[in-house]
Amino acid sequence: MSTHTHLTIDIVSDVVCPWCYIGYKRLEQAMAAYKDQVQFTVRWHPFELNPAMQEDGQLLSEHLAEKYQITAEQSEQNRARIIALGEESGIRFHFTPLSRIYNTFKAHQLLHWAASYGRQTELKLALFEAYFTEQDDLGALPVLLDAAEAAGLDRKEAELVLKQGNFAEAVRAEEQTWTGQGITAVPAFVFNEKYLLSGAQDTDTLKQVIDTLLAETA
Repeated sequence: MSTHTHLTIDIVSDVVCPWCYIGYKRLEQAMAAYKDQVQFTVRWHPFELNPAMQEDGQLLSEHLAEKYQITAEQSEQNRARIIALGEESGIRFHFTPLSRIYNTFKAHQLLHWAASYGRQTELKLALFEAYFTEQDDLGALPVLLDAAEAAGLDRKEAELVLKQGNFAEAVRAEEQTWTGQGITAVPAFVFNEKYLLSGAQDTDTLKQVIDTLLAETA
């Protein structure tokens, strides 16, 4: 009989958010330290940083300047920091002057569907890599289907999910649920439906939360 403690981690994030990618990889490192004593269940939830983004996306540099009023120099400094932090977690971020940001609503519908097969994390990581490393358009059907296939999901079923839009309303409702609970920025990590951590926390901080939960369940 298993003696593992079970902990649930709900993650609210967007697939074009670099801090969401970094934050998860740090969580992954933290969870690895407890592999012999804790069984983790990770559940992903949707958040759109730019729900009104047009289908063909927008130049990332232009978008950041408009949304955050930062200069090209500040943007370059931020990217350099993200690249360096990504390397620490085994992520290869790839930014160019032509990098674009895309609408992610279709990606979130696919992630919602993937939950029924227990493949959300695999799909999320495939989408992160497609966007941040390969510079792929996350609104493009072939890109999304490639990610689904890479995550071990059925390509034809994934295509039906996206073309029929059966999960669109569910994704919108879930987004509203989380924003209604005060989630206004991502990533957001909720441990055992009890402790909220916002932002890409360092691995030690994540371990402290896990230790607290383990002490409570001892």
